[in-house]
Amino acid sequence: MLESILKFKLNILAHMYLRRFNPMIIAVTGNVGKTSTKEAIGVVVAKIKKTRISGGNLNNELGIPMTILGDWEKEYYDKGPSLFFWIKVLMAGFFKYFFPQSYPEVLLLEYGADKPGDIARLARKYRPHISVVTSVGDIPVHVENFANPEAVAHEKSNLVKILDVRDYAVLSYDDMSVREMKNVTKAHVQTFGFEQGATVVVSDFKLISAQRPIGVEFNLVHEGENDPVSIKGSLGKAIGQSAAAAACVGVILGLDMRDIAAALNGCTGPKGRLKIIEGIKKSWIIDDTYNAAPASTRLALETLRDIPAKRKIAVLGDMLELGSYSVDAHKTIGDLVGNAADVLVTVGMKSKFIADAAGNQMMKENIFSFQTSEEAKLKVQDLMQEGDLVLVKGSQGMRMEKIVEEIMAEPDKAKDLLVRQSQSWKKK
Repeated sequence: MLESILKFKLNILAHMYLRRFNPMIIAVTGNVGKTSTKEAIGVVVAKIKKTRISGGNLNNELGIPMTILGDWEKEYYDKGPSLFFWIKVLMAGFFKYFFPQSYPEVLLLEYGADKPGDIARLARKYRPHISVVTSVGDIPVHVENFANPEAVAHEKSNLVKILDVRDYAVLSYDDMSVREMKNVTKAHVQTFGFEQGATVVVSDFKLISAQRPIGVEFNLVHEGENDPVSIKGSLGKAIGQSAAAAACVGVILGLDMRDIAAALNGCTGPKGRLKIIEGIKKSWIIDDTYNAAPASTRLALETLRDIPAKRKIAVLGDMLELGSYSVDAHKTIGDLVGNAADVLVTVGMKSKFIADAAGNQMMKENIFSFQTSEEAKLKVQDLMQEGDLVLVKGSQGMRMEKIVEEIMAEPDKAKDLLVRQSQSWKKK
């Protein structure tokens, strides 16, 4: 009852803001790379326009209007959404509406879908001017709440169906289910990806390492122009795709590709998405603990495989919300582990299927399984040796960041470097 009242009041006030201040809305959805893409777009757009970016998982009927009203992310996650907090948001919202100091020219918002109808409803309420759809993947997260993966892609397509002829759809060219969304929108279409044919193509992608992982380098190709980008501190091809999506948005807004590439060189990537962190015993950690789906886990293992290291350890937690696809998805990931890692640690009931499949390719004495991240973290610490490269990944509910905190060289920096470090999350 309280949530319904809150949604109603926040929605009314948010629409009052949109009518009064008339900001451009750039919407981002997808199942892989949403947050990295949102951050990259924010870096580019902020070059020319005052921009507010939605934080964390503020991507639903409470989070989106909250972002429209103000920058409440830190307090929301630090203190939790108490009744007092919501009263404060509403009161401050009314005050700033009648006595505004300034308001962003651009709102960069994330649109989430946990069940059928979510994107369609959000798109109707908060209609974007530019819609960006990243990869959906073969087995998307939240698929357990949909009939099949195609139904997830169909739901995501509602973000471009709502657009009119003056608007722009920015679509992943590498994901066919997203590329085909060009057929259901009236908007101008721009595409991005590694495949030739995209509006902005990522080329010459390579991982940078010198005794340790450093970051990635690649070129962005648009209309014959080839501009280099170097991003330190993060890994994975998703960074290239995010940069290309941001370049599309920058071009739409009239930015020169050279300026776009220069802005992207300042990106470092969001927490918990293939981030490079120094580990104990002179090791290095690839922290990919924000969330996990089959596509992103496959990408993480490919990244681990391609970086030179003395020894490689994969610490993989359950991929949740996959429904009837769960067992096969975990087995498929297990089939990939042997080519990427020397040691495997799994966390959770579902990840035992990863361990079983991996046991067909690697020594079973190098495979360890645990129920929770709390149980696993000391074993991972004990296993680690000088020169190791350790990938840690799993769904949010597995709390794999607890393992990273245990094995990072400077745990006092956990709040600055890791995901889910607010007081409300720490209590869970």
